[in-house]
Amino acid sequence: MRVAVLSKALVVGTYRRKLQEMARLGIDVVAIVPPEWREGGGVQRLEQQSDLGYRVLVTPIRWNGHFHLHYYPNLARVLRDIQPDLLHVDEEPYNLSTFLAVRSAREMNIPSVFFSWQNLARRYPPPFSWMESYVYHNVRAAIAGSSEAARVLRDKGFDGPVAEIPQFGVDPDLFHTGGAKCRPFTVGFPNRLVPAKGPMLAVNAFARLPADARLKIVGDGPMRGEIEAAVRNLHLGDRVSLQPRMPSAEMPDYLRSVDVVLLPSVSTSRWKEQFGRVLIEAMSCGVPVVASDSGEIPRVLGDAGLIVPEGDESSLADALLRLYRDSLLRTRLGQRGRARVLERFTHARVAEATVGLYREVLKKRA
Repeated sequence: MRVAVLSKALVVGTYRRKLQEMARLGIDVVAIVPPEWREGGGVQRLEQQSDLGYRVLVTPIRWNGHFHLHYYPNLARVLRDIQPDLLHVDEEPYNLSTFLAVRSAREMNIPSVFFSWQNLARRYPPPFSWMESYVYHNVRAAIAGSSEAARVLRDKGFDGPVAEIPQFGVDPDLFHTGGAKCRPFTVGFPNRLVPAKGPMLAVNAFARLPADARLKIVGDGPMRGEIEAAVRNLHLGDRVSLQPRMPSAEMPDYLRSVDVVLLPSVSTSRWKEQFGRVLIEAMSCGVPVVASDSGEIPRVLGDAGLIVPEGDESSLADALLRLYRDSLLRTRLGQRGRARVLERFTHARVAEATVGLYREVLKKRA
């Protein structure tokens, strides 16, 4: 079985480990990726790694950075060259890239599936609603990243098979637990510097910790200047470090360098947390998490961290202080997180479920 996976997310090298696991299951995988993707004020360029067991084809992208309007002008030609048995479009059904990809696949009699994280039942105006309807009626199945995303697909009228599978897992050999920590208590905030991810909540809650605590922020985005100003105003300059987004292969060492990871996401009328990938990466490294109750976070985190009401700065600070004072609790939460990842969220688990869907789709086609 040859499967083409069209995905801008696969510019991240560590995500492509899922493809390696799929190849181990007997799938001839070809990843179709852009040379880079622009998001949140930063640029994620295609990361190089030893892509063993699968192929990576780089193709131009138009309207880079526009979630709804980006597309791949050479995709039809690429599909003719690959001749896949199945096309997996790693994109929302109402986006132009998904519509054009599904249409090309249909013209070549290639069955296709799409992926959705959308956990709010938002209705889009034409032409996006038209594209969404076309995709619904011309794919063989959908993959929903969460139960809420699956419910939204049903509510919006998709009546084909839906499999609930996260987009990517985590590599537990790369994101492994570290040794004993012998430094000042350190809080990590590795995320985009945008309001929905709550970076100002993180800074303000951290400011309530004792003076020996440290905060390590890693990320890019439009709020960088505001965060730098807050650090100065709160006199936290020698306690807070602010680094740009780092390559994915460096993230495990960063996570093992902190005692707790913060994800204080804040829901809006247009968005709520769809998964929170940093959760499973931290959990895999045995690092406890303090997070808000936005969207999918409680279901991903389970009992491997502390959940607080979103937007509640005082509760966030109290949870951090609790972990600051209780090293045994940090250890217990870290152990639970690692076990939860091994059970549910490894690349191998995600690959098995995804390949199972592929086989069902092709079996029904036969």
